[in-house]
Amino acid sequence: MASGLLEGLNPQQREAVTAGLGPVIIYAGPGSGKTRVLTYRLAYLVKEMGVYPGAVMAVTFTNKAATEMRTRAETLLGSRLKGIQIGTFHAICARILRREAENTPYRTDYLIYDTDDQLSVVTQAMVELNIDTKRYNPRRVLGAISNAKNELITPSQFKAPDYFHEIVARVYPAYQEILVANNAVDFDDLLMETVLLLRDNPEVAEKYGRFYEHILVDEFQDTNMAQYKLVQLFGRPQDNIFVVGDEDQGIYAFRGADYRNVRQFRQDYPDAKMIILAQNYRSTQIVLDAARAVIDKNPHRQPKDLFTDRKGGAKIYLYEAYNEEEEGDYVAEQVEFVKQRDNLNYKDFVVMYRTKAQSRALEDKFMKRKVPYKLIGDVGFYKRREVRDLLAYLRVIHNPDDSVSFNRIVNVPKRGIGKKSLVDFQAWVGQKHMTYSEALTALVDGETVPITSRSLKSLVEFAQQVHDWQELAATGDLVALFDDIIVSTSYHMHLRDTSDSNDEFTEREENIQEFRGQLEKTSSEELSLSEFLTEIALVADVDTLDAEADAVTLLTLHSAKGLEFPVVFMTGLEDGLLPHLRSMDDPEGMAEERRLMYVGLTRAKDQVYLTYAFRRFLYGSSETNLPSRFLADIPADLTDGIYSSGNANLRDSISYQRETTWDQTGSNAARSKIIPFPSSAAAPKARPEPKLQYRSGMRVRHAKFGEGVVIESQRSGDDEEVTVAFAAHGIKRLAASFARLTVVE
Repeated sequence: MASGLLEGLNPQQREAVTAGLGPVIIYAGPGSGKTRVLTYRLAYLVKEMGVYPGAVMAVTFTNKAATEMRTRAETLLGSRLKGIQIGTFHAICARILRREAENTPYRTDYLIYDTDDQLSVVTQAMVELNIDTKRYNPRRVLGAISNAKNELITPSQFKAPDYFHEIVARVYPAYQEILVANNAVDFDDLLMETVLLLRDNPEVAEKYGRFYEHILVDEFQDTNMAQYKLVQLFGRPQDNIFVVGDEDQGIYAFRGADYRNVRQFRQDYPDAKMIILAQNYRSTQIVLDAARAVIDKNPHRQPKDLFTDRKGGAKIYLYEAYNEEEEGDYVAEQVEFVKQRDNLNYKDFVVMYRTKAQSRALEDKFMKRKVPYKLIGDVGFYKRREVRDLLAYLRVIHNPDDSVSFNRIVNVPKRGIGKKSLVDFQAWVGQKHMTYSEALTALVDGETVPITSRSLKSLVEFAQQVHDWQELAATGDLVALFDDIIVSTSYHMHLRDTSDSNDEFTEREENIQEFRGQLEKTSSEELSLSEFLTEIALVADVDTLDAEADAVTLLTLHSAKGLEFPVVFMTGLEDGLLPHLRSMDDPEGMAEERRLMYVGLTRAKDQVYLTYAFRRFLYGSSETNLPSRFLADIPADLTDGIYSSGNANLRDSISYQRETTWDQTGSNAARSKIIPFPSSAAAPKARPEPKLQYRSGMRVRHAKFGEGVVIESQRSGDDEEVTVAFAAHGIKRLAASFARLTVVE
């Protein structure tokens, strides 16, 4: 079996799959078959090493990856993997916390709050503490709490280094108390509570230590402190820990991930076996060489000489647009051309960008040219208003103590329960020291509540409905429950009343039908309401990517991990965007931006287009830009396009004149090298020169900034706005009436 199982693996993959006991770390370059190695390792443990499947825990970062790993392993083994734990950190921890609920602050039927729910709780806590939510942004406070949890800092351990964190120190315990009162956890709690459970309860730790003999971890560079601690705790005492990662692809620091965990693993397990997977099965050698040229500038990393049997390949195209509108035109046009030329489908193309706001211009041009596209990271299905409403109904039925969901639906659709009545009801609940569940039961039992009779009648009817729905939910028929909610609440009528158009109403109706379909699927799989709510709480945006839809994919670079496409467009490659302005003065931040560029490049199988704009309107202002410094790292012999002849020193080779003017004739000539068919949209249209005091290319002097060159000048109300590149002070936008520029002959 072993020889058959290992057939088709390269020597490094085979070495990884057959590694013995103890800690093992695999450095897996992009496209090097890490999923294949993990799957074969799993099959090898079961088939060749005789490990019981239930004694293996395999951790991935998306539900989609977990499903894929299980399916592949079962195909290799020819049988079901009964009992094995395959899933995300959050999903596995969610199951353990339910199983060990008696050792936690929560009941087994706890809910998982998403970001919107968390913000509601933070805001509630701040209001109760009389903290001004306009002065202190609840989202920022929540971010600080999340960071603390990722670092395994409990409310009692939280130390405030400054005044803002003094506010956080007050909100954090109140926030946590509300969660516990609602029998709810947030995503960070799933990890932290499991760590605390295993760390502080020796009996539980020993049980799981005996239970899981082997731990396999994918995307190890994306783990945070809590996740790394979980790996160590689950791995004890055998330390049969098999981790696969690549610090060059660590791009989630903003989520608390720490790529340095790869390095830390080698320090904590000095005897760990180390294997490097460097053979790439995805990209051409040109793509790999370009990516390596970018990432090699990062310090403190494990070098990997990526290679492939796909020698050569198409050169990387560089394209400079005048602005984001022209950039969008060019991308849409090139998609159509390459699709026809290479007989591809729309789904073979991806367009990536650094920030979500950049998608607007691209979407406009794609719609104008009727190029089908799908936007990843848009409002997710379970974030849509009508879906969240119905989800809140299910959550209250499952757990009436969920005050966040209760407050969302108690008057949706309208029941005549005013804000004052709701406040009075909540005050009564607090005075009686009741849970919401107890309060609803009291309403059904006829207990007197000090609120107006009309609102009280509506509240009693609502409480009775919840009681009836709970009985229906107990039968396990979730579809019947859903239908009863829709009919009993007249939700279709509510949709029509709250939709701005027939199209919107139709779309929202379709979303409800899609949600009902999910419940039908849940029922067919014999999942409970609790299991359904847990499953959808753990869904990620990339998990919902429909690979079969024939449309161009638009997504941020952060959403691109794990994906691959024949043709990749990376847009907005300008200093200030990639690398992002926030990272310019931070060496760690700049290193992460470089890793982001590396991840984008290595998504490509065959062809890469890199575009940037001379001027970009973003966040309400228009700015001139320099090409990303990362473009200068790519050797000239790997590129074609505007600066193909001097790209090794791109930023230095562009003349001062070229940096500070827009020479349309020269630009068009340069573009003719890379646009494979005539197009009026591909080049900026000539604009009539207004009668202004200053014009592009004019040399001027400013009393403070010294000499510079006018980039452009335009009317701004009754004034003239002049954009000038000063040799000593960079680019400035000035009002002519105040700047008092003098022309240098």
